[in-house]
Amino acid sequence: MEDKLITLSILTYSKAQILKSVLESEGIESYIHNVNLIQPVISSGVRVRIKESDLPRALKIIESSSWLSFEILEEKSADSDSEKVPKVLIPVDFSAYSLKACDFGFNVASRMHAEVVLLHVHFTPIYIPSLQYDIENYQVPSGNDVTTVKGMIENIHKQLNKLSENINEKIQNGEYPNVKYTCVLREGIPEEEILYYIRQEKPLIVVMGTRGEHQKDLNLIGSVTAEVIERSRSFVYAIPENAPEKSLENIHKIALFTSFDQRDLIAFDSLITTFKDNKFEISFIHVNSHEEKRTWNEIKLAGIKEYFKKQYPQLEFTYLNIDEDHLLGNLDQFVQENGIDVICTSNYKRNIFARLFNPSIARKMLFHSNTPILIIK
Repeated sequence: MEDKLITLSILTYSKAQILKSVLESEGIESYIHNVNLIQPVISSGVRVRIKESDLPRALKIIESSSWLSFEILEEKSADSDSEKVPKVLIPVDFSAYSLKACDFGFNVASRMHAEVVLLHVHFTPIYIPSLQYDIENYQVPSGNDVTTVKGMIENIHKQLNKLSENINEKIQNGEYPNVKYTCVLREGIPEEEILYYIRQEKPLIVVMGTRGEHQKDLNLIGSVTAEVIERSRSFVYAIPENAPEKSLENIHKIALFTSFDQRDLIAFDSLITTFKDNKFEISFIHVNSHEEKRTWNEIKLAGIKEYFKKQYPQLEFTYLNIDEDHLLGNLDQFVQENGIDVICTSNYKRNIFARLFNPSIARKMLFHSNTPILIIK
């Protein structure tokens, strides 16, 4: 199959040289075209061209913007070269559905040759004045309050020890793979502590439980998951309470949302790279908001299908347009009729107002569906 050259970017000559060096340091062959040979430095713009098969990897570099720094061309320090042990993060609050996340999380860790981190975040009450600036009415914790907090911490340790004993028993019985795991206990606001851990440790994937369909009385992890999927920098796999139990190797059919954005291409390549041992059947889904654009969207979806079929010949692809008016109902019907195992979507970084007034598809689906949701970054 001929691998034709495509234009990745049009830049000034100096920036094109930097980008070319960075691409080649990552093993991506690149070329600079349309150079003013007499005065290349003042050229109005040159084309950086690469092989079509290298496009997903190259777009990751373009999106990161880190290639603009000259520091990236320097030798990396020995510390940065030392690779951390890959981790699978499983936040737990000891509810039935957060424990269900352990079943999938340990299986994923075994397949990815990673360690498991069980993270529990507890919130200790903070004592504040009953009236602002009123020193006399400051609520100092009484002996009973201190005893209550101490008892709460002791109870958390007991639950964590019980969870650890349960996992050890399952490993000995062969229910769980023999994967190294650690328990981490932190104090604070659950979603903030989970996101802080993700930023610091960069786990391969975060596996969380949710209450699932028609469950409005959300407990700790169920309500926190929505915030984590919006802001996490790692993959997030959300498992509804009533979802059928499936291991990673039993996931075959994925419904993947696309908005025809180049970030979808990056996210998809990240998905296939992360789960390279799986042979998925991918159904591309586009939410159709304008009836007059339906035909054009069909053409775009067909083009995307052909592109991915060429880039990933080992996978199978289909596509579908879904009307926005009845999104959740239509998606449920598609999932049931086609036996979809996982609903997959990429979550772009959005500001707080966008999250409040225009919830993402992932957030809409989180408490509606009994099908697991995978958020790719």
